[in-house]
Amino acid sequence: MNSSPGALFGRGIAFPPRVTSDGRLAWSEGETNVRESIQIILLTDERERVRFPEFGGGLSRFLFEPNTATTRQLILSRVERALAEWEPRIRVESVTVDPDPQEREAAIVTITYRLVATNALERTTVGVRLAGA
Repeated sequence: MNSSPGALFGRGIAFPPRVTSDGRLAWSEGETNVRESIQIILLTDERERVRFPEFGGGLSRFLFEPNTATTRQLILSRVERALAEWEPRIRVESVTVDPDPQEREAAIVTITYRLVATNALERTTVGVRLAGA
């Protein structure tokens, strides 16, 4: 049995895409690949992918929304729905959306999740640009 992280979680092109020192595309695997997948899901707009128009979390739709509790609750709901639909390798434990203390026109999404294959607890964050308060 192959016990490499790639065997458990898969492998894909690193996000953001980059080229290694030997001129090849960088790849990610294991927990890193799952974390990068979460970023890709949430930052991809629906209908952005020509052959897969229903894919994505569409967080950019909040770009001109006010940074209010209502907007942050809508973001939270969208994150939970998108991850439940598009990332089967995780079980979301919690999602919080808070105003960015450094940038009043942004919010920070914190996702705490368990990797289904190992039950390991992980956390990642995604910034969302908004219009401000």
